[in-house]
Amino acid sequence: MAAFDPWDPAFVADPYPAYAELRERGRVQYFEPTGQWLVSHHADVSALLRDRRLGRTYQHRFTHEDFGRTAPPTAHEPFHVLNDHGMLDLEPPDHTRIRRLVSKAFTPRTVERLKPYVHGLADELVSALVEAGGGDLLTDVAEPLPVAVIAEMLGIPEGDRAPLRPWSADICGMYELSPSEDVAAKAVRASVEFSDYLRALIAERRKEPGDDLISGLIAAHDEGDRLTEQEMISTCVLLLNAGHEATVNATVNGWWALFRNPDQLAALRADPSLVPSAIEELMRYDTPLQLFERWVLDDIEIDGTAIPRGAEIAMLFGSANHDPEVFRDPERLDLTREDNPHISFSAGIHYCIGAPLARIELAASMRALLEKAPTLGLAAEPQRKPNFVIRGLEGLSVEV
Repeated sequence: MAAFDPWDPAFVADPYPAYAELRERGRVQYFEPTGQWLVSHHADVSALLRDRRLGRTYQHRFTHEDFGRTAPPTAHEPFHVLNDHGMLDLEPPDHTRIRRLVSKAFTPRTVERLKPYVHGLADELVSALVEAGGGDLLTDVAEPLPVAVIAEMLGIPEGDRAPLRPWSADICGMYELSPSEDVAAKAVRASVEFSDYLRALIAERRKEPGDDLISGLIAAHDEGDRLTEQEMISTCVLLLNAGHEATVNATVNGWWALFRNPDQLAALRADPSLVPSAIEELMRYDTPLQLFERWVLDDIEIDGTAIPRGAEIAMLFGSANHDPEVFRDPERLDLTREDNPHISFSAGIHYCIGAPLARIELAASMRALLEKAPTLGLAAEPQRKPNFVIRGLEGLSVEV
């Protein structure tokens, strides 16, 4: 297991050779440092995401003690209260109820109505980048676009949006493997501040409802559809975090991959109709979310290995997306790849509800950059973030 070391900067910089080694060793391996079973093959990851013997939580069926687990430290409680009431970390029936309410904001018609706003904002951000002669693609385009879109959907006023990204970054630190106490303290503080802000905003929307998702969730709650205030708060935080983290990292990871593969970038510039397939391939090639966890609720077996109830499985999305049994020549970036069943948006009941919106955002920024910055190039070698699970860059300095 020496090749798999999520705390090694060299591994974080390029985990894909280590994934190849894992796949060669078998379908499942136990990783002692985190106490998890690593699953690295596409077929297994895809099947387990749909397997109801696994769950994002176990607390709908077991206590911590019954499940052989220790309750989180009391000091971390604000983070876990916030996190554990969001639909990503719930199982049916609560997951089903909340997702049904939230899905009303993500119908094809609703998402389609957002297109003009998304394209207009992407054009505006890219135009500013071009006028400045370049800048940081991360902070100038990749971040502000999806943050503004999800904030607009939720009905968060423009003047209140500055803390959203820092709160999100601090909360998401807890999704890394074995986060430190310092990371946990930041996540707790952000959870409290974000929750307090949303609680006040919900109170305002109760008095003066608007045409936004928070007002819609309040209406559903008040009509008796059993959505608690904590579920509303957790849902809003989840939508903001999940609604921009993947898009931000897919944007910068994608352009960094294009700069390293100039033949593919040239092909894309010559034929912008490749944008849809390019987005899918870039998400496969350097996956924004590398690992997704599940608890084993009932004993399972993988390739003859018994995995008991109470165990934790770590599904390696990045490895699955480079599995040669599914993807021909997986280490090659190919923007024309047609058969591309990547799992970057997950699968099963927890499939990303915002995937259609994320694709619109990614396409909008890519088309704007191709059109308005046809000579866009790298100005400086980027630095990887030290995170393994949520894969991204510290920044991406570009010139036009």
